[in-house]
Order: sequence, then structure tokens, then C-alpha cells
Amino acid sequence: MPAGEQYQRLDPALVLGTLDRLHERIVARFPERNLGHLAVALRDVIDQVVTESEARRRQRRVVRSVCTGAIVLVVLLAVVAIGLSVRDAIDQAEGTPAFQWLPVVESGINDLVFAGIAVFFLATVPARQRRHGALGSLHRLRSLAHVVDMHQLTKDPDRLRPDVRPTDASAPNDLSAAELGRYLDYCSEMLSIVGKAAALCAQESADAVVLDTVSEIESLTLGMSRKIWQKIGMLRTVTGA
Repeated sequence: MPAGEQYQRLDPALVLGTLDRLHERIVARFPERNLGHLAVALRDVIDQVVTESEARRRQRRVVRSVCTGAIVLVVLLAVVAIGLSVRDAIDQAEGTPAFQWLPVVESGINDLVFAGIAVFFLATVPARQRRHGALGSLHRLRSLAHVVDMHQLTKDPDRLRPDVRPTDASAPNDLSAAELGRYLDYCSEMLSIVGKAAALCAQESADAVVLDTVSEIESLTLGMSRKIWQKIGMLRTVTGA
């Protein structure tokens, strides 16, 4: 790797290492909480993004080879069809008015158009297959972001105020101020890693659909993290920390 390039790309190993350390911290402090399971699920998605299975790589090679062969076949058939049409027209051209060549020209143009459409479709099959795989991982990351957000949704620092009286419908408040702050911080860190995992999906892609989806997930996680840090700021106000 050229000097300086390591600072221009996300290193999947470092992302996974950060996630593993976050998982260890969550389990050590909140062993009974399901937030640790979310970290494991997130790791599975990142593993899927980073390390494609040999079967999937073999499938893509097969698809690419088949599409290449089909493109060659379509081009050959188009050339043969146009060549035969031109040969027959030339054989019968003696004494034929010029306007009667129009059907031959029209037939040749149609052959070229249909061949071009077929070549374009076949040439984009591998890219669409890669897009499908990337979007599948991105959809899972979006779902995980919403699940993380659900974990912090009922963690309201305002309920720690001494003058707040809970009702029978209030969510249980079983975390101290210090624990609540740490829990919210873990949620924010996990959302940040979700955004980095989405960026890994686009690191080797120039597909506009994939890039737009990655930007959407990054904006989503950023907005969720902003809400969490508002709660952390409120917690400091309530506790006077």
C-alpha cells in the first residue's frame, strides 16, 4: 500500500477490532442486557461485507463468464444477420430503385438496436448482482440502527429528577445515573460503527444506488447519535455532573 493511502481508506480489521472492544465493554458492564447481542449481530454483517464466501465469488465469476460469452454470441449473430441482409440486397441490386433499399437499411438499424440493448443488459448483470449483495447488507445495517435506537428510546434522563413521580405505565428505571450515561454512550458508539460498516460497503463501489443508500444510513445514524448526546447532556444537567 502506498504511503498515506492507509489514511484514505477504512481498514475493516480496525473497524472489527473497535466493535469487538465495544462488545467486551458492554458485556462487562451490562451482562444481562441485549445490547451485547446487537454487537454480535453487527459483527456478522461486517464479516459478510468484508469476507465474501468462496461460493459467492465463484458464482460471480461464472455469471461474468456467461455474460461475456453471451455478449460475443449476440455481436456475432448481429454481424451475420446484417451481413446476410446486405449480401442478398447487393445480389438483387441491379436495376433496383434506391428507395427500395430502405427496408434493408431499416432491418439493419433494428438489428443494431436490439443487439445494443442485449449487450447493455448482459454487460450490466454483474454490476446489478454486486448491487443486490451490497443493498442486502445495507438493509440489515439500517434495521440494526433502528434496533439500537429502540434500546435507548425509553432511557429518559429526566426520570432521574427527584421531583418526577413515575406512573404505572412508566418504563422501569433500573439504571443509576452513571450506568445510564454509559449505556447511552455505548448506543452512540454502536451507531457510529453502523455508519462505518455502511461506508465499507461503498469503499469498492461506484454504484450510484449503493452510494445513495450509504449516505442515507450515515445521515440516519448521525441523527440518532445526536438525539443520544442530547440525552447525555440532559443527564449531566439533571445530576449536576
